Amino acid sequence: MPEEDDNTVYVGSKPAMSYVLAVVTQFSEGHETVHVKARGKAISRAVDVAEMIQTKFEEDAEVEDISIDTDKIDTDEGDELNVSSIQIDLAKP
Repeated sequence: MPEEDDNTVYVGSKPAMSYVLAVVTQFSEGHETVHVKARGKAISRAVDVAEMIQTKFEEDAEVEDISIDTDKIDTDEGDELNVSSIQIDLAKP
C-alpha cells in the first residue's frame, strides 16, 4: 500500500460523515487521488465512506484501486494479533 499521508484519510470510530468531509476536503485542495484506509471493524465504515463520496458528494470520483492486507499488531500482553486492513483509492479524473 502506498504511504502518502498528505492525501490519506484514516477511518476509525467517528461517524462516517466526518471521514466523507475529510475526503471532500482533500479533493477540494487539489489532490487527484485520496487514499481511504481502515483496519478491523472500521473496514465497513471505510466502504461506506467511499460509496457516499461516489453517490452523493463527488459523483465523478471513481474507485481506482482496492488493496487488502493483514497487519500484525503487538498487544500490551506481548502477543501478536493479525488485523485485516483495506485501502480504497478514490480518484477524480
